[in-house]
Amino acid sequence: MTETAPGTDDLPTLRHEYDTHGLDVGALDGDPLVQFGHWFADAAAEGIYEPHATALSTVDADGRPSCRYVLLRGVDDRGFRFFTSYRSAKGRDLDGRGVAALTWGWLEQHRSVRARGRVRRLDPAESDAYFASRPRGSQIAAWASPQSEVIDSRRELDRRVAEAEERFAGREVPRPEHWGGYLLEPVEIEFWQGRQSRLHDRLRYRRESAGWALERLAP
Repeated sequence: MTETAPGTDDLPTLRHEYDTHGLDVGALDGDPLVQFGHWFADAAAEGIYEPHATALSTVDADGRPSCRYVLLRGVDDRGFRFFTSYRSAKGRDLDGRGVAALTWGWLEQHRSVRARGRVRRLDPAESDAYFASRPRGSQIAAWASPQSEVIDSRRELDRRVAEAEERFAGREVPRPEHWGGYLLEPVEIEFWQGRQSRLHDRLRYRRESAGWALERLAP
């Protein structure tokens, strides 16, 4: 007999027991950005699809929240780097509010990481260097797409792409001034490990003047 896939009517009863070993304070690195690197390497080694995909949460000028996926393009002792159009909805939120949150969900490993903090634009040189490393098609797209704006049809977007390709035919594509990188400088980073009976482990790093404080949160 063929089993049917669960539908929305099954949501109240969908369950998955997280049977993994726990998180201990002593097992984590004292620097959460180093610890993030360890977990990211684990996710990549596990073959998790797009382990660098992260949900970016922002708030607009009217206090309305938005969340969408972006791709993490760098992490160092300053924080987390990603790139987008400054004119996009998220770009306007980031520039207007100066704060944001990121969430990674490596669900096959029963793991999640959350970070929140201040956001600022990267220096133009960093944005130039990353833009130069992108495939040419992605470079053209940055010029062609009026990100987050209403367009009449896919045909209009294709026309914009063709115009950009003609404009830069036979030469390198420069970075548009309206496109570049952001750095999220975290003030909090939480590591979440699934455990049985929803008694998950949550360990949060909190930035203090002397460094990072590490504390356990109730699930």
